[in-house]
Amino acid sequence: MNLREAQSELRQLLSRVEPSQLPKLLDWMRTSDELDELLVDNNQAILRCIADDIRDSLPTDAMLGCEANALHKMKQRARPTVHVDAFLYDDEHVDSLCEAGRMSRCYCLKCGSCSTAPLDFVSHSFSMCELLFLFQNVLPDLRGRTLVDVGSRLGAVLYGGYVYSSASRLVGIEVSEEFVHLQNKIVHKYGMDARVQVIHADVCTQEDLLRNADVVVMNNVFEYFMEPGEQVRTWRFIMQAFRKPGSLLVTVPGLHDALQPLQEPLPAGWVEELPLDYHVYVGKDCDPEDLRQIHLYRVL
Repeated sequence: MNLREAQSELRQLLSRVEPSQLPKLLDWMRTSDELDELLVDNNQAILRCIADDIRDSLPTDAMLGCEANALHKMKQRARPTVHVDAFLYDDEHVDSLCEAGRMSRCYCLKCGSCSTAPLDFVSHSFSMCELLFLFQNVLPDLRGRTLVDVGSRLGAVLYGGYVYSSASRLVGIEVSEEFVHLQNKIVHKYGMDARVQVIHADVCTQEDLLRNADVVVMNNVFEYFMEPGEQVRTWRFIMQAFRKPGSLLVTVPGLHDALQPLQEPLPAGWVEELPLDYHVYVGKDCDPEDLRQIHLYRVL
């Protein structure tokens, strides 16, 4: 059944509902967890099992000693900021951790008082809702194509691409040996070896890979992990190497927001931004504003 057919059947169903009961039905459709359960399939179950495995291997903030620079940069922000990995922790998990005293959503404005303000959360991973949106609503059919995730970290994009797409090759590039080991452990455990590969390297050493990639994903990849000069060097390399016409680039944040603080211009004629439909339902816990951080570009 396609969308048009489903809409027609739904209208027919609603037309048979007693008028006095229709508002209650519509409210139930908007708020009920029962409908969300219909969206949970085997793919989501696999991703949740992977997240469970990774949570057991990492501290609560999901950051390792090799990310000291990122932690330092978060401390320098104007508002107190903590890392809450969106792939590992949805709102329900965060609420449970807050109740257990292992996490907080707020910080004290005046020690010893009840004056508090919400903490800023930052994530270096896509949430499961965002992965669903990425592979089912942003990217086209990836059959026979190669996707490269720059700064793959926990591997969320690789796992999402494995279960939600037909990409023939999913490659993660990660500079941290610890995270490469973690990703390979998951890849082997869940039998993804035939399509998923994790490379322990600086992206600037992977020119051939980028030249032949059909899709490159860059999620919040440089800001917290590199000094500005290193970010500029890496962006220039990517803009020079990733040139195959028609290939796709996914970035969070958008290219303008990533390059403007570095005073680095976007090369004329390199890419064009493609419109995305952010008005899709991928789960009641998904914040539409988070989806709007995802941008899609096509190489010209």
